[in-house]
Amino acid sequence: MTCIYLAGPLFTEAERIWHTQTKALLLQSAAQRDMALDVIWPYELITSEEIATLGSAARQEIFRRCKDGLDNAHIVVALLDGTQVDDGTAWEIGYFFSRKSAGQTIIGIRTDFRKAGESATAIVNAMIEMACDKIVHDRDDLVGVVLQALGLPSARQR
Repeated sequence: MTCIYLAGPLFTEAERIWHTQTKALLLQSAAQRDMALDVIWPYELITSEEIATLGSAARQEIFRRCKDGLDNAHIVVALLDGTQVDDGTAWEIGYFFSRKSAGQTIIGIRTDFRKAGESATAIVNAMIEMACDKIVHDRDDLVGVVLQALGLPSARQR
């Protein structure tokens, strides 16, 4: 089964809602094309109860589960909004980029209209921007690029 890893900050209610809605949209788009797809994101990889039970060992377990998710992903979709890219998201992009094969893809999404790079034409920090195979600016474009990366027709191609 193809796996998409959603990277991005998940600390606010708005961020968690974005991830939840984006996951649902990606799953729906794949299902409409009869494709089995797994979409994961760190917030769903470990429960609050598990974190409480693990205590000081929780950080290591969170790291292990996120790294395993990245190791099993075919596509990373990274939310790049904010005055700068979230530090955990930047690590996830860099880790995946360093290990990715020809069939794997990093897709950034930046819905934030503020500039966050080193030059007038930059979208975000150059290291993040150059690691992404594509950066889109809304969820409709994101779905189309993900479907293309999966080798599926987008709604516009059908």
